[in-house]
Amino acid sequence: MVQSPPDDRLIVALDVPNAIAGLELARQLGDRIGFYKIGLGMLTGGGLALANELKQEHGKRIFLDMKLFDIGATVEAAVRGLAQYDLDFLTVHGDPYVVRAAKEGAAGKDLKILAVTILTSLDRSDLDAAQIRPGDLSDIVLARAANAIAAGADGVIASPQEAAAIRALPEAAGKLIVTPGVRPAGSALGDQKRVATPAEAVADGADHIVVGRPIWAARNPATAAEAVLAELASPQARRPNR
Repeated sequence: MVQSPPDDRLIVALDVPNAIAGLELARQLGDRIGFYKIGLGMLTGGGLALANELKQEHGKRIFLDMKLFDIGATVEAAVRGLAQYDLDFLTVHGDPYVVRAAKEGAAGKDLKILAVTILTSLDRSDLDAAQIRPGDLSDIVLARAANAIAAGADGVIASPQEAAAIRALPEAAGKLIVTPGVRPAGSALGDQKRVATPAEAVADGADHIVVGRPIWAARNPATAAEAVLAELASPQARRPNR
């Protein structure tokens, strides 16, 4: 019997202490999961080595969530170095000059550059404290998304609450929308403030959802992952960007 490929709309965040723990979680999840996110928290715990092993030896897709932000030349050099690992997604901050530099660094590779709009752990009070311009948070996300796409981004990172509005942008046609801040019904919010369920996020236009704590902190991570996958397969989760 031929096994169907994993539903790569679900990206599991390996927000665990080190590469050993990451490999163990991937082992528990097995063939159910084909796409993993590795972020800054794993960087000093062997994150790049883990990314390379999961990609090259286990055939997994890898989202490297570095949120790069620096002068253009430094961003370009960093992306060029990371692109040699043959990974799938890489995040940078959504400022147009950062996106342009990242695209230069990724030239000739299949690495998709995703622009961060506003972190899903932030709300308007956080933007006020950071002296970000006044206005509705969703409007700022939309403006940053449009500017990043115009600068060449392959897609954007945004909360599920802004996914539908971004998907409606003419310039977003064919671009990726990846949504962290996804929590299955009944899950604790943790440090996230702008959240939605997996089905809601996909129905609103997300191509991929990122789920971390509700899976890796579960008593049985495989069962938790299966519950998210079942929700993604439900009638409530449409595929609007197909």
